[in-house]
Amino acid sequence: MTDEELLVEFALTRLDHPDLDLEEIAALVVRRVGPDHELEFASRSLAARDELRGAVFPSAVEHVLRVVLTLRGPAD
Repeated sequence: MTDEELLVEFALTRLDHPDLDLEEIAALVVRRVGPDHELEFASRSLAARDELRGAVFPSAVEHVLRVVLTLRGPAD
């Protein structure tokens, strides 16, 4: 899944759940995309942090948040 596709998934999930904070939305996205993408996201997050191990779900959520905040750009 590309970063752009991930951002679209995040935006659609946020539209469905406007009252949730960003981390809760990221967790929903990770649950929606399934275990294969969850593992992919976790591995990307751990690679970015230069770590060999970590819990899969929190690492995947961290990756989703990192991508969303990076592509979102600076706050006005």
